Amino acid sequence: MDAFLAGVPMVVAIPKEVEKECCGVKKTLDAHMIQKAIGESRIRSIVVKSKKIAAKLQSDFSLGKGEAEAIALALSEKAQLVGIDDKNGISACKLLGVPFTTAAGILIRCREKDLITLSDALLKLALPTSYGRYKDSIVEDVRTRLETSR
Repeated sequence: MDAFLAGVPMVVAIPKEVEKECCGVKKTLDAHMIQKAIGESRIRSIVVKSKKIAAKLQSDFSLGKGEAEAIALALSEKAQLVGIDDKNGISACKLLGVPFTTAAGILIRCREKDLITLSDALLKLALPTSYGRYKDSIVEDVRTRLETSR
């Protein structure tokens, strides 16, 4: 995450709900990294004002509250990009014309920009894979793209 935040030329923001979901209960390495980045103002945590829009998105697309608020925030702030891995959230972004990327997309981009080494990229790819977050075919595609980038 540090390489990504250092290499991105725009403000990175998350809804308060996402911060709560990520950092409120879990005490994982990812949660600590997100909390640290918020504390250092590298990630802004924003209260979503358009609660009605978030609720409608949540209902219409069967989204979790965090995903719905992320898309609502993107719509209200005219965000350049939303990071989302949720299948329904990706579908919502496509239908609403909200530009998005996934964790795998961010990983590939960090490698293409030489922000991380190939070995680090492959190690980071192994993390969501070990949790079963991606289909094997997606993992193989990402691995191939990582190995052929740069």
